[in-house]
Amino acid sequence: MGDRGEEEDLQMAIRMSMTPEPKRSKPRDAVAGAVSGSPKESPESKTRRRELMAAAAEKRMAAAVRLSPSKSPPARLSPSTPPPAMKGGELGRRVEEPLLKGVNSSKELSPDVANQLFSMVFGTEVSKGILAQWSNQGIRFSSDPVTSMGLVQHEGGPCGVLAAIQAFVLKYIVFFTDELKDASYIPQKGLGAIFKSQSVPSYNFSSLPEDVKVRALVRSMGEILFSCGSNRRAVIATLGIPANDTLHFEGTSQDEVIAKSLKGLSIESALDLQKVLRVETCTSQTTALKRLEANLSLFQSRMGALLFLISALLSRGLDLVQSDRDDPSLPLVTAPFGHASQEIVNLLLCGEAVPNVFDGRMDLGGGMFLKGISRDVEVGFLTLLESLNFCKVGQFLKSPKWPIWVVGSESHYTVLFALDPGVQKENELEGRETQLRKAFDAQDQSGGGGFISVEGFHHVLKETNIKFPPEKLEHLCSAGFIVWSEFWQVILDLDQSLGGLKDSSGLMGRKVFDLYHFNGIAKSDLNGSQVNSVGETPLQRPRLTKLRVSVPPRWTPEEFMADVKVSSASTASASAGKDNEESKPEPSQHAPLVDCIRTRWARASCSWSGDPPSIV
Repeated sequence: MGDRGEEEDLQMAIRMSMTPEPKRSKPRDAVAGAVSGSPKESPESKTRRRELMAAAAEKRMAAAVRLSPSKSPPARLSPSTPPPAMKGGELGRRVEEPLLKGVNSSKELSPDVANQLFSMVFGTEVSKGILAQWSNQGIRFSSDPVTSMGLVQHEGGPCGVLAAIQAFVLKYIVFFTDELKDASYIPQKGLGAIFKSQSVPSYNFSSLPEDVKVRALVRSMGEILFSCGSNRRAVIATLGIPANDTLHFEGTSQDEVIAKSLKGLSIESALDLQKVLRVETCTSQTTALKRLEANLSLFQSRMGALLFLISALLSRGLDLVQSDRDDPSLPLVTAPFGHASQEIVNLLLCGEAVPNVFDGRMDLGGGMFLKGISRDVEVGFLTLLESLNFCKVGQFLKSPKWPIWVVGSESHYTVLFALDPGVQKENELEGRETQLRKAFDAQDQSGGGGFISVEGFHHVLKETNIKFPPEKLEHLCSAGFIVWSEFWQVILDLDQSLGGLKDSSGLMGRKVFDLYHFNGIAKSDLNGSQVNSVGETPLQRPRLTKLRVSVPPRWTPEEFMADVKVSSASTASASAGKDNEESKPEPSQHAPLVDCIRTRWARASCSWSGDPPSIV
């Protein structure tokens, strides 16, 4: 029995020191004898060989875990939690059985698919400069405490990818903080399905724990990829980094190993991409999150942004991506500056690589259509180009589920967001105005003339529960018909207890709230050690700007609002003087970002402290 136990131990050491291979039909003892070379070998020699092979196995497995993310065991949801101790043979079994439930093994792309992918992204005449931009941008958080929730952009071009990921990261950090703090929590109804927090989060990102940011990033990436995969799959693109035992020594971090392994790697053709790219498909969201975290160091490396774009394209499917587009002959990365196209941004925001930002499809006749956004989205999009009348953003992107928007300019993408999901809701006065106008229009028999009969007016009062004092009711009905403008002015001066819209605060329906703008561009060297000479333009750093936004009610021109506000404020000064002072809007300031904000909130005025927010 003792010899049999030693032979089994030797067998395990052999299996651990070799790559997995198909099971053989030979009996166990025959295999052991064939490997050992002689069935009469001394016990001392057996023991020595077993120790050497076990040591070799341990070294080889360590190399596999460090340098081959696609082969590594599932990552923990909490990076700060140490891995559980492995029992004898467990590490070997993990390598022999690399498949997780809901994930296939990593594989290379075929040359044809690699060619299609490279041509789709970069075209056939891409410059080395653009390829370098997209091969040198990682997905990393800012080291500055004030902007620690933000992803830093060092290269021009991939900002569309970073801004889209950033928008989802903010969704999790702002609205799902409690869940992120629980390392064991796995969403059961889809990523970010339910908003549990009841209070508005505070404006303080400097104290965010690193593990919370990591979980927000991993869940954001997972949600985007599953959206691209029609919520059925996520394809994760990684790199097959060749093992190099000289890099493995005590104290070497995974980031350092990957950085050294990527040294000298350049992507200049489809063949270069095909040689190093490895892909795996996850059909389980839980598994996808684990695989993304296991490979997070690769996404944080200089190849990260490109790998994530490829992951999104493959999750959607290259043929589907081409069918989404109006002109599939153009590259997704635009010349001559290498910017992410609107198709890339739309793919990451809504799961489809459509080129337009309006709702639905535009029929051009003859069976030709332009494709826009087809459904509600989690985070939205605003653009300076709409304020210049170059396009029209539809309600799907303007009114997303969460108050977060990627903001596009002519050459850059940034992110705008609010901490309060209520900024998109109609306030009480706006909702009441909608109800009154609908009831009045239902009684309007003038063909749109804006007046109704006395009989119809009484129907309106009953339907909307308005109780006019007798003298006001008699005055309105004295002409035999009621004009909307006259009715509306009386409603604005009627107490809310009687069904009117009189506002003692003096705001008269004006909404005042805060927005935040993040620009992740960092025009400096990667380690921040560069120092400017006297007279040089200061280097740009990631910046977070708080804006105070005041939005007048939609139902009346600014001039009329000014008159009504003065009248209302003077009437209510005794009871609401203090509130009036606190809610008074700041002096209006202007920057191109304000024009973007006004495409969402008409006639909004904005103010901020310090330098104006930049969208370039």
